[in-house]
Order: sequence, then C-alpha cells, then structure tokens
Amino acid sequence: MASESSSSSGAVVTDRRGIPAAQFVEDVRTYLSQLQLDVQSALAFLQERLQQYKLVEMKLLAQQRDLQAKIPDIKKCLDIVATLQAKKEAATGEPLVADFEISEGIYSRARIEETDSVCLWLGANVMLDYSYEEVTDIFKENSLELFSPFLIQFWNKGH
Repeated sequence: MASESSSSSGAVVTDRRGIPAAQFVEDVRTYLSQLQLDVQSALAFLQERLQQYKLVEMKLLAQQRDLQAKIPDIKKCLDIVATLQAKKEAATGEPLVADFEISEGIYSRARIEETDSVCLWLGANVMLDYSYEEVTDIFKENSLELFSPFLIQFWNKGH
C-alpha cells in the first residue's frame, strides 16, 4: 500500500496503482511556498487531483459492483457441485434429473449420470475437467482472492 510521508517533506507518495497520496495541508502558506504556486494555481492543481481521486473511486465502485454481481453465480456453482458430490456419495445408481436454462426463459431437462468430475468453462474456448474437490477449492480460492479487497474495505468501515 502507500507508504507514509509528512506534508512538510514535499515528497509525493504513491500506492501500488501509482495514485498519488493525498497530502494533509496544515499550513496553507507553507504549502503554497513549497509548491511555488499562487492560490489560483494551487486550487486548480487540487481540483485536478480531486477529479483523479473521483475517477479512481468510480472505477473501484464499478469493479465492486461487477464482483458483487458474480457472488450469486459462484454460490450457485458451489451448490451444484455439492449436490453432485452428495448424489455420488449416496450411490443410489439413479441419474440426477435437472432442469437447466439454455437461454432466457428456455429450459431443458437433463439426466446426469454419476461422475467423479465436472467440466469448468474457463472462457476463450477452454474447458477443463476437474474433480469435485478441485473445483470447490478453485472457486473458494478465486472468490477469496477476488473479493478480499472489498471485504477488507467493508470491515474497515465498521460493518
């Protein structure tokens, strides 16, 4: 993350994204003399910096919304894998009958025979075959990796 610097040193500190850290201005005269700017130029500089922070905030909020929209799909996938695994462990010998959505509002019925693995669509015309344990681990690890920055932010706000 960002390393700390005092506002008197004048050093610009950036975080891992290259975003300059905001400086706390204790004394306006000292701040203006350090930057060698007049009041109008300093205000314009600070307004520009504020717009940069707002842009970064908008991008992070959009990323957070996109990731939160994926949570139900991830939970649904984990539930499906758990159902298939439970069906396998029950060893009834009967296939699992499931209705699945082909496209919006169009469903089809499938008979799913007992199997030891599932295929995970990775995108870009790539699909891999994983065991139930592997796919569960993959989903949990990737979910934690994707959502941990937002979970940390959520808990830091006192929720």
